[in-house]
Amino acid sequence: MKFSKLLVGLIGAGLIVGVAQAQDAGTLKKIKETGTITLGVRDSSIPFSYLDDKQSYQGYSIDLCLKIVTAVQKQLGLTSLNVKMNPVTSATRIPLMANGTIDLECGSTTNNVERQKQVAFAPTTFVTANRILSKKSSGIKTLMDLKGKSVVSTSGTSNLKQLTQLNADQNLGINILPAKDHAEAFLMVETGRAVAWVMDDILLASQASNSKNPAEYEISKEALSVEPYGIMLRKDDAAFKKVVDTAISNVLTSGDVNRIYHKWFMQPIPPKGIALNWPMSDQLKVVAAKPTDSGEPSAYAAVPEAQKAVLNKKK
Repeated sequence: MKFSKLLVGLIGAGLIVGVAQAQDAGTLKKIKETGTITLGVRDSSIPFSYLDDKQSYQGYSIDLCLKIVTAVQKQLGLTSLNVKMNPVTSATRIPLMANGTIDLECGSTTNNVERQKQVAFAPTTFVTANRILSKKSSGIKTLMDLKGKSVVSTSGTSNLKQLTQLNADQNLGINILPAKDHAEAFLMVETGRAVAWVMDDILLASQASNSKNPAEYEISKEALSVEPYGIMLRKDDAAFKKVVDTAISNVLTSGDVNRIYHKWFMQPIPPKGIALNWPMSDQLKVVAAKPTDSGEPSAYAAVPEAQKAVLNKKK
């Protein structure tokens, strides 16, 4: 046998062994041995991950996670793979990921540099901004209008941390109230226990749209930050991350994301059949063309006008 053919054969065998070894470690090994993949899901992160009127978990992020499930099943050569839905909150999602309770977190989690020290993220699948929701009658338009008032944000979120920092840095005297989840946070504004709710704009819009009187509320034009969302997975698990990243990148670059996005953001959705009518942002269109798992806000900067026309043609 010629040396070149022998070398190719050895390299090929090495690759096969490498794949096998990757499957015998970390998350892939866990899934293969149990025949189950566990998804961390949310009760009220509409339209990303939530319980509908039939007490079934669904949403944009869950649909994307199921794409990963299919890819994992194929990678492991399994004829079937059980999918377990495990409820998490903003406060418990990272600990439950770290201790192995969940394998993927399919919610509305911001990917930032600080969190990347604890967990890993798939390529970004949504880009939002931290804004303020209040009743129109309150007259609140900006952060400065919150001075000395009671304001709610959801526990365990980057939004709560940012609000706390802004409050201290600018000496605003805000009475910050933590809520266990997004539904409770909105209820606090609805019932007057808080004058405003600081959170990602899409989550503010979804709660207001599904409320008794949507016209009573408004969301600030002022953005306090940029928030890229990503599906979360355990840190330092290269083999599993490769499967996850490939699955999500394929959804983004193939254009399949447009169909899934339209389903959850432009069409009527359960439980009330209300359409959010929230067009895909130019920042997300850029990510779809060139997937990234960056936690740096600068990676999701405003898109130049010249590039917007090109992106809209591709849609």
